[in-house]
Amino acid sequence: MSPLQRPQPRPGVLAIDPYVPGKSSAPGVAKVFKLSSNETALGPSPHAIAAYREMADHLQDYPDGASTALRKAIGRAFGLDPDRIVCGAGSDDLLNLIADAYLRDGDEAIHTTHGFLVYPIATRGSGATPVAAPETNYTADVDAILSLVSEHTRIVFLANPNNPTGTYVPFDGIKRLHRGLPPYVLLVLDGAYAEYVRRNDYEAGIELVATSENVVMCRTFSKIHGLAALRLGWLYGPAHVVDAVNRIRGPFNVNGPAMAAGIAAIKDTAHVETSRRHNERWLAWLLDEIPKLGLEVTPSVANFVLIHFPDRAGSSAAEADAFLTERGLILRRVATYKLPNALRMSVGTEEANRLAVSALGEFMGRR
Repeated sequence: MSPLQRPQPRPGVLAIDPYVPGKSSAPGVAKVFKLSSNETALGPSPHAIAAYREMADHLQDYPDGASTALRKAIGRAFGLDPDRIVCGAGSDDLLNLIADAYLRDGDEAIHTTHGFLVYPIATRGSGATPVAAPETNYTADVDAILSLVSEHTRIVFLANPNNPTGTYVPFDGIKRLHRGLPPYVLLVLDGAYAEYVRRNDYEAGIELVATSENVVMCRTFSKIHGLAALRLGWLYGPAHVVDAVNRIRGPFNVNGPAMAAGIAAIKDTAHVETSRRHNERWLAWLLDEIPKLGLEVTPSVANFVLIHFPDRAGSSAAEADAFLTERGLILRRVATYKLPNALRMSVGTEEANRLAVSALGEFMGRR
């Protein structure tokens, strides 16, 4: 059939590799431990669950299109001006809105080699060209990013901490990156895992956004708040960026139950701290135990670890993935992140963590 005989997508759309989420099931296994999507091991706040259920009697009503109460709750929690906050259906929604607002044909957006897959997808979907900056030790390299900035660059996407590597750039490095960017380039700091970081030299980006005209920070309720199923995220940015994003987002891009649950979740600081302490304990345990099995693990500050497998028959990541799945342990293949011989494992419950390490030891000991 001739291309002129049916509608055609814009150039670049069919060059996009569709996002492939982690597996969710292990057929034939009675009990499954899903450690593939970085969901919190402790679930959401009970207050968030109650707030969600209370919305069941109001499903016929349109939600507040401006997410006013949610933006005010976020503002109170972080000391931010609610007028400089935009809420969306997950941070993915906001990343795509930013790309749509600031990229056009012929533009370029920079991300890092092992950066979040949504960045190149959003870039191509907006007609622009994604440019991958090499990393150093699986960590974003500020100098490598700056070396790729050209007159065509309009956005730099940076996940900090990064998914799937779990590494981060200290705040001094982020500030140096910002200083090196032309004023017309928007620096997008994706802090999806910011709440998990326990490093004195880390800052999610609030200070830089507050004092700059070309920096935006994105956050999510999907990780430490445990609201992944509701799709809820937010961004904090300069007034002019907020204005642009608000002009193109859907009029009701956040649903009512998600808003109610988000407000309750962000108020429950005790639950957040409990989740943070759980992660701190078991992340350290995994980083200590897995190398004892003869496997390399990239140091992580998030709620997951990146496990590297030997590049030899019988010990590959693909074989490990199949071995673990048969035992109900679902980890994340990351070949699409240019990491063909690695698996990403979320920090789970104590039971899941111990079972995964035991199974990994059994896998590595087969030979």
